[in-house]
Amino acid sequence: MDTSISQIAISSDTASVEKARQLLRQTDGVSGGVSAQQRAQAHKISQDFEALFLGMMMKSMRATVGQDALTGGGHGEEVFRPLLDQEYAAVAAKRGVGLAPLIEKEIVRQEESRNNIKKSDKTE
Repeated sequence: MDTSISQIAISSDTASVEKARQLLRQTDGVSGGVSAQQRAQAHKISQDFEALFLGMMMKSMRATVGQDALTGGGHGEEVFRPLLDQEYAAVAAKRGVGLAPLIEKEIVRQEESRNNIKKSDKTE
């Protein structure tokens, strides 16, 4: 069961990276600042990354805890726990823990810098 959960995490990470690459490609031809669409994409990417990070953190935390004596474990719990942890991470990311705004700010800063470099290259 752990392999399928890790594959989900890897595919989610790959999807986030691909979204970031698409955002970078869309800046071609944009002068100066970052468009509203790019800001919205940066916001979504940063929230997705925060949720992924929190999910991985929850998985690591869960691995350090012993088996629950009340429910006794079993196959049902093996299936249920990762899904529950994933939902916990999604809810925590929606409320925010402070990571997404920092990532979004950095993405926007890098895009503006990249656009300014392209603009100066075109004028030379």
